[in-house]
Amino acid sequence: MVREHSYRIRSTWEGDRGTGTSGYRDYDRNVRLQAPGKDAMAGSADAAFHGDRARWNPEELLVAALSECHLLSYLHVCVTEGVTVVGYTDDAEGTMAQSGLGGAFTEVVLRPRVTVTDAAMVDAAVAAHKPAHEYCFIANSVNFPVRVEPVVAVAEQQ
Repeated sequence: MVREHSYRIRSTWEGDRGTGTSGYRDYDRNVRLQAPGKDAMAGSADAAFHGDRARWNPEELLVAALSECHLLSYLHVCVTEGVTVVGYTDDAEGTMAQSGLGGAFTEVVLRPRVTVTDAAMVDAAVAAHKPAHEYCFIANSVNFPVRVEPVVAVAEQQ
């Protein structure tokens, strides 16, 4: 049985300077992203494409989605495997190759740094990244490699 899920997002362009898109440099790439029941988020194009550096761009959002999806899948796997995680940070990085006006991501590398409560959990904590990656809906939806380079440490006992 296949269950379908639907996600609704509203993207509203906020970049009309008074003349709309009368010229390529005559408008801002600013966007307001909204989802029902959530705070709005400010988006724009990458600065390389005349966007606002202070706002999230679609490329960053894709890397963020992959990072968060892996994190959440990983925590689920750890619970089922009896691994107690007390810290998780990921310095994810995506690479996109641009060719003319088009382009595509060539890879995303996730670099999770995980902290567990017991040294006996380290091997299981490292191994949990494989099923977490397989469970990640977003990683299963992209057509480029998503690599995971984890580091696991043990929390200091006080």
